[in-house]
Amino acid sequence: MVISVASQKGGVGKTSTSISLAAGLARKGKKTLLIDIDSQANSSKVLLPDYTEIKADHTIYATILERNPLPVHITSIPNLSIVPSHILLSNTDIELTTAIDHREARLKSELDKIAGDYDFVFVDCPPTLSWLTINALTASDHVIVVVSPGYFELDSIVQISKTIKEVREYFNPLLDLIGFLFTMSDPTINTSTSLQILRQTYTDKVLKTIIPRNTDLRDAHFNKQDIFAFNRNAKAAQAYNKLIHELFEL
Repeated sequence: MVISVASQKGGVGKTSTSISLAAGLARKGKKTLLIDIDSQANSSKVLLPDYTEIKADHTIYATILERNPLPVHITSIPNLSIVPSHILLSNTDIELTTAIDHREARLKSELDKIAGDYDFVFVDCPPTLSWLTINALTASDHVIVVVSPGYFELDSIVQISKTIKEVREYFNPLLDLIGFLFTMSDPTINTSTSLQILRQTYTDKVLKTIIPRNTDLRDAHFNKQDIFAFNRNAKAAQAYNKLIHELFEL
């Protein structure tokens, strides 16, 4: 099962969700792979302490640009591996735009060779609608869209929903939208109004689990840990465990 975690806007908890779902399932005994296709490489920096020593040709960059096999790295979390990203990915959109062959399927062609080795594969998408995002969606069975409170955050859903529709039409007709995950929730009028609008607009596509705004997530990542290792009793850890149960009944 390959699941993209996507958003059009940065800072909404996309990477935190990618790490938490992957680490949470791995800690439940599921063999899990996280693919970081975001050039900011935040998932990679959290899960690989020696990330700064990794060369570009040992990252997803080499797969997208040079058609190399996916470079899988083992993490310190049992059952969890990662394909790291690289800052050079930020330059790939121009090259993919001018490519004439299978520019949307660079990830899929290599992932198809190893996906069967894992119970779950998550793809941490870039917070932009680019050829990298299209590669992720083309390679995926499902997609989760992460959204946080705010006018611009809600507005971004329209564009990413359009992208998902176009990927279905042209590249991956079986792509399934699992739903919209509401993150960074706090007891404010802005949050309450945003959630109400989201539920009114997308009804049953809004996931029941809500991820609270929680400084433990930030602190966990600063310490290069997933939330379950940092503080398994944190509100965010409990929320992501609830999300895993909602999505996978685990």
